[in-house]
Amino acid sequence: MAVRPGIEVLLNDRRDRIRGARLGAVVHPASVLPDLRHTADALIECGELPLVSLFGPQHGARGEKQDNMVESEFYRDPHTGLPVHSLYGETRWPTEEMLQELDVLLYDLQDAGTRVYTFIYTMAYCMEACARCGKEMMVLDRPNPVNGREVEGNLLDPEFRSFVGRYPLPMRHGMTAGELARLFNAEYGIGCSLTVVEMQGWKRDHWFDRTGLPWVQPSPNLPTLDSATVYPGTVLVEGTGLSEGRGTTRPFELIGAPFIDSRAFAAHLNAQGLPGVWFRAAYFQPTFQKWAGQMCGGIQIHVTDRERFEPYLTGIAVISAARALYPDSFKWREPPYEYEYEKLPFHILSGGKGIAEMIERQAPLSQIRQSWQQDINAFLRMRAQYLIY
Repeated sequence: MAVRPGIEVLLNDRRDRIRGARLGAVVHPASVLPDLRHTADALIECGELPLVSLFGPQHGARGEKQDNMVESEFYRDPHTGLPVHSLYGETRWPTEEMLQELDVLLYDLQDAGTRVYTFIYTMAYCMEACARCGKEMMVLDRPNPVNGREVEGNLLDPEFRSFVGRYPLPMRHGMTAGELARLFNAEYGIGCSLTVVEMQGWKRDHWFDRTGLPWVQPSPNLPTLDSATVYPGTVLVEGTGLSEGRGTTRPFELIGAPFIDSRAFAAHLNAQGLPGVWFRAAYFQPTFQKWAGQMCGGIQIHVTDRERFEPYLTGIAVISAARALYPDSFKWREPPYEYEYEKLPFHILSGGKGIAEMIERQAPLSQIRQSWQQDINAFLRMRAQYLIY
């Protein structure tokens, strides 16, 4: 049975719940029904749900901002004519003025299942704004594309909170947006009037390609499920001077820099014996972002067994290899990064200083993996209260 996302359940089974309410909707290109109609269009087409405004997260409500960390401005949606408020620009919180004409704020973003993906913090900020302004927040749930079973990585150190990590989650948290909303609301004192419209038919071990739903990239640099699969690890490369493949057709799968010997790099990584992955020597020339227009040596990550693959550990291994092989050329990226102007980007991405310190002293991968097991066990006990599926 194909999965029915929250928006489909709302429109077909629970429309009476919001009939007559003035609605706002947080949307992006992947906010679609199984027939690929956009959520905003479907709400308007039903004729009895007054949609007042749209809200755009990072990359914009229609995904118009292609590169990373490009802010959006207020505009009117060319198709619906509705005002579109930016939640990635002058403010990341809906203001009282933005919410004053609404009764219910709908959230319908496809997440990536990774702590640093900003959409879940946009959701939390919307929940906070709704709590302040006395509005209802309704999360229309969608699948975790990289499954809801696997959990990996250290918890975020609160000292390193940022827009790419606000709460002590592991890098791969194995939760849906609706489940996270329940957790945030209860554990971190948001206390908004929250409704989660649950999916139907989704199981925790489902990867996105088992849902029967169409893949629409949730952000411009996650074009495929393959890129989403490696993202929980290779997103760490953003915190270094290496290219994470932005400006290529395989972002987050291609990693490299002009100073890297691709064959030596691939051989070093394959010798680590990481599960479910093979590193192919590769060359690429990014069209934008780091090393734009320059030939980079590096690797392409090929996941050979996604059930055994450990993306976070793999991302750490790639960075550790680059630092070990090219100590004079490897560099940590300097701030600013995602509204953080002092702390190193790698520290806020990895959730603290610990991972960088282990990389710098060339700690064995087995030791790095072991370092977060206690955190994972505590997180699993806490998250169990908020699981829906």
